[in-house]
Amino acid sequence: MSLFTHIESHKEELLRQLRSLVRLPTVNPPGKHYDAITRLLVEELRNAGLRARRFTIPAAELRRRLPRDQWDHPRFNVLGTLRSRGASRTIHFNAHYDVVPVSGRWRGGDPFGGDVRGGWIYGRGTADMKGSIASLLLALRAIRRTGACPRVNIEVSFTADEETDSALGAGWLVREAPIDPDFAIVMEGGQDDAICCGHNGVVWLEVSVHGRAAHGSRPERGVNALEKMAALIGELGAYRHSLDRGGFKSPDGTRIRPTLNLGGVFGQGPGGKINTVPNLATFSIDRRVHPGEDHAAAEKGLRVALARAAARIPGCRISVRKVSENFSCYTPPRDPFFAAMADSVARVRRRQPRFSVTTGFTDMHFFARHLRIPTLGYGPGGQNEHAIDERASFGDLVRAAKIYADLLTTFEG
Repeated sequence: MSLFTHIESHKEELLRQLRSLVRLPTVNPPGKHYDAITRLLVEELRNAGLRARRFTIPAAELRRRLPRDQWDHPRFNVLGTLRSRGASRTIHFNAHYDVVPVSGRWRGGDPFGGDVRGGWIYGRGTADMKGSIASLLLALRAIRRTGACPRVNIEVSFTADEETDSALGAGWLVREAPIDPDFAIVMEGGQDDAICCGHNGVVWLEVSVHGRAAHGSRPERGVNALEKMAALIGELGAYRHSLDRGGFKSPDGTRIRPTLNLGGVFGQGPGGKINTVPNLATFSIDRRVHPGEDHAAAEKGLRVALARAAARIPGCRISVRKVSENFSCYTPPRDPFFAAMADSVARVRRRQPRFSVTTGFTDMHFFARHLRIPTLGYGPGGQNEHAIDERASFGDLVRAAKIYADLLTTFEG
């Protein structure tokens, strides 16, 4: 039986697998059910013929990296390996298993139910990115069951915390785990006929605007932090406009520009009351950094813009705290690895793919920047990632499994 025939005849396995993954609500923060899902993933890799183990992140690292309220949520990373007879080079597949919290009213049923309707499977993580995990596991099982011989060695990692900063996930893996890849596929960022060869970076800041409390009946005696914050945000308009100039041109011709998102998280200090002048207001900044920018210069420019904006507002006093950052990456798709992936996508999807750069950030940069190996992003993808009614196409999940299996049995490195 051919690989594609086997995958088609066992595609219901993929659906059952994905539903079992979605029903473990690995919500981050704080990092729930990591123990259960990583035990399951180790077992599934072994069932697919790989040697697999789980790495527990030391408690000291948790205390150094995580907020205190997450110290009792352990972190784990999973690594599977398969040596192929006669192969000298290794492809590493990576996916994260954590998901963002759920909000809003889902029309698609239970966010952690894995309901199936009209060729779609609904649930948090179906598109980002447990669907990729299920597709890869089916591809690996198909290779084992049909007796197909991979032409490369295989490494597979399932890692934690991508939805925060990946420091204890893919970041830990490339620093500490016994991996030795020549190529990497992070199984998101590209989908359909788009193969991802780069992504934006990000700087996350928290801005605190400091006022002075007073009684609500005598507001002139205080300094209203909310009003100063509103004025500060207005003053950032010129900086936002400056980001529209220039940009980075991806291989498919798309112009990638830096962006600024204000107030994904905002709030006030303690003691807030309807009849009190607020003495503290905070808001977050998400500054996307395209692959052509210098990351440190982008952060410095943002901080300078904040300081200058505050200086233009009488009585506006601010402090700025860095929350986190992730770096951009871009690999020109010239290595034969990219051509091999394009050939596999074309064989399965029946059209010529293109190379793109995603505006989000993924864990690609850990492999492309730190390990300096050819790295691409490709997976089944889906719709409504991080939003209400997240869903993945059953057909695309199956096609992704075929693409992974085809690449592993045709590309020799």
